[in-house]
Amino acid sequence: MIPLGELIEATSARVLAPGSRDTFPGFAHDSRATQPGDCFVAVRGLHSDGHDYLDDAVERGAAALLLESARVDELATKQPGWLDALAPRGVAVLTVPDTRQALRQYASHILRRWKPQVIAVAGSAGKTTAKEAIAEVASLRAPTFRSWRNYNDLLGIPLSLGRLTPEHRVAVLEFGADHPGEIRELCEMTRPEIGVVLNVSPAHLQYFGDISTLAGELSELVRTLPPDGVAILNGLDLATRAIAEDIQTKALLFGLALNPEDHAATTEARYRSLPVTADRLCLTLQPVVANEPAGAPTGFSHLFGRQWVDSVLAAFAVAEVLDIPQEEALRTLESLQPLPGRMRWLEGIDGMALLDDSHNAIPASAAMGLNTLMSIGDTLNRPRIAALGNMLHLGDATKWAHEGLGQIAVKTTDFLIVRGAQAETVTSAARAAGMPPENVYSADTPSDVAQIVRRITQDVHSAGQAAPVVYIKGSEEMRMERVTAALLAQPERAEELLDRQTQAWRRLIVMRPDRPTWLEIDLDAIGANTRRIKEIVGPATDVLVSLKADAYGHGALRVARTTLLNGASWLGVATLSEAMPLRTAGITAQILVFGYIPPWQAREAARLDLRATVYSTDIAAELAQAARDLERTIRVHVKVDTGMARLGLRAEDVESIVRFVEELHGMRGVEVEGIFTHLATADSADQTYALRQLARFDAVLDALDSRGLRPPVIHAANSAATLTLPQSRYSLVRPGIAIYGLAPSDEVSLPAGFQPALAFKTQVAQVKDIPPGEGVSYGATYVTEHETRIAVLPVGYADGFRRAPATWGSVLIHGQEAPLIGRVCMDQCMVDVSHIPDVRRGDEVVLIGRQGEASLSAEEVARRLGTIAYEVVSALLARVPRVS
Repeated sequence: MIPLGELIEATSARVLAPGSRDTFPGFAHDSRATQPGDCFVAVRGLHSDGHDYLDDAVERGAAALLLESARVDELATKQPGWLDALAPRGVAVLTVPDTRQALRQYASHILRRWKPQVIAVAGSAGKTTAKEAIAEVASLRAPTFRSWRNYNDLLGIPLSLGRLTPEHRVAVLEFGADHPGEIRELCEMTRPEIGVVLNVSPAHLQYFGDISTLAGELSELVRTLPPDGVAILNGLDLATRAIAEDIQTKALLFGLALNPEDHAATTEARYRSLPVTADRLCLTLQPVVANEPAGAPTGFSHLFGRQWVDSVLAAFAVAEVLDIPQEEALRTLESLQPLPGRMRWLEGIDGMALLDDSHNAIPASAAMGLNTLMSIGDTLNRPRIAALGNMLHLGDATKWAHEGLGQIAVKTTDFLIVRGAQAETVTSAARAAGMPPENVYSADTPSDVAQIVRRITQDVHSAGQAAPVVYIKGSEEMRMERVTAALLAQPERAEELLDRQTQAWRRLIVMRPDRPTWLEIDLDAIGANTRRIKEIVGPATDVLVSLKADAYGHGALRVARTTLLNGASWLGVATLSEAMPLRTAGITAQILVFGYIPPWQAREAARLDLRATVYSTDIAAELAQAARDLERTIRVHVKVDTGMARLGLRAEDVESIVRFVEELHGMRGVEVEGIFTHLATADSADQTYALRQLARFDAVLDALDSRGLRPPVIHAANSAATLTLPQSRYSLVRPGIAIYGLAPSDEVSLPAGFQPALAFKTQVAQVKDIPPGEGVSYGATYVTEHETRIAVLPVGYADGFRRAPATWGSVLIHGQEAPLIGRVCMDQCMVDVSHIPDVRRGDEVVLIGRQGEASLSAEEVARRLGTIAYEVVSALLARVPRVS
């Protein structure tokens, strides 16, 4: 509850409109989450500004707006009468210099005014769970407030405290920190009297650097307690226990199997727990009085794993401080339920059990989760699958932390699936530690992770085994709850059962890129396009996906893994150098090198088990010798030139081709696996020439067939032919551009069901007004005729954003076209935004893709540049980060 008078007093807010209400049920800072009656706080963040969404907040029922003075002045200039339009709705409007600071001022003010006893919970892992357990116990003493979900920082805690009321006599707050000094600021704002530190383990090391710095940060919670405060610390966590040795306040220690005699007289150990069984958490209360019998074991039927022990024991310690009898605390905690995404047991499809731990991940929590998976699988005699996303924000510890995860997985799970940039680190460590390679998988989308889980489940069912237990874990940006959602037995209950189900989270698709210019790659679209191709060609024809030019700019490794999981069985590359990273990453599928393999690469081609294109005896002989040197056989595909005039044996000389294939059969170390051609005009409306090429190819095949030399793999169809010439499909098709959701040409469009997979975006770096008569960019080739507002964009020809002879022409800002003016620079360009109101630094700019109702496709860009969509996307340089 937010009393209007208290808000004004705390923040010294200027009242522009008093509104029609005296109180508001709570704060909202996301217009999409605004509830009727809320006070909407317009917060400026790194990537968005709440002042841009005032209309949306009011439409959703906001009864008050807390705004920044500078932005209100801008509104008054650009939208005269905006304030008068709110009067009929009875919306209060308050202004302050800084809304974030105002929220902190309100939090401090209201806590001092209403004086609840503040209990703060900090630690590397388990904070939200412990906060919930402690709040349940504290509510036995008095009405208790708890901070909302994991709103635990300098913005989240004040937002949560908007729900505090004078009736609350205890406030349990979760403290998080991702940079030095944050815990002290939280303490200064809230003044806790009881401080709980659960553990110290690697988390946010990207900003803290090392564990000791992180431990020092968490120790600020107990160092700032008042003299009569109480520190509650995990006595078995060495870094946490060390905090107790350097504080003046009373300290209570808790921990699994913690004995009082192990510690100094200044501390008191209160609880000891029995081992954790596979299907429940089992604790025994240890009496404070020596020699008194211990209590009976107590089962916590909803809690799984060692990680729950600290939270439950911390809650018992708080009960001790608050003089709440153990028996009452016990009865309350017995019904404790895990929050969504935190070791929650759910029913999955096909009988599988899901252990959903997808809320977040650090090394310690992931290790405990994997050990719980091992225990449960052993107890229930069910196969174990670990589906893991990367652990983020670990800084220099990233590599060793993920290697450790792979090593732990070998001992704790039967099947390992890893998603994210560190997938190869984890899977390589697991294979090196002894996990069978066929049980180790990498995937790039949540849907592909779920698909692998389903395939494994089908396999174990076929082998007569019980359905597996699936452990799902990853940092929040990895969105592993989408894996859980795809595997739920009751998908209609996803919003109730899973984490991050709000509208705001559903719309958050990509992780933030390394630059303000980036590509968004929709791997789900690539997977769907691959399945669509497979549907078109049918089960008798294999699909080879062309990955040339880094998968046409989409990222070859991720595209390879995605397409192989969605219907493709072959991959194609232009050069051996394009194949090497795929093999290094563990891709074992057939890979055909379309182009020339020089002699010095022959041995490497054989070593990597690549399929080689051959069209001359000397090339074949070099490959054969390299294969023999390695005591291997290299599989080759004969290239026939039926009218493209590129690599290959001319189709008119059928007898020469037959003799060549005969020679290949006589070479030791060579296996003739395939024969192919390429169609020059399959993407034309007039396919006369393509049909002539196919007739020539068929004549070669007939001649080989008559001599018993026809290879088993025959292919000719690129994307256009796959879609329009069924007779060209033979035993294998080679789609490229269609896989990426782009049409082969203006004359051959894609059928329904294909989706473009690439969006090219940047942000506005600066907006400024240029007077008439001024030149823009190099050479001053463009001179302003009148005052012009320009936006400077951090994208240039070194990113593949064409400079000459033709340019992109325009880009999309606020759903409108903004024309390019002046020459494109290496790293920047300028666009005219005079006609687009309110363009500001940080606004999204779309170079390829959709923005609102407007779109700018790669095909349209190609028309402007006088080229084809293939070149547009393939020319996007590697320095542009790809995110998905």
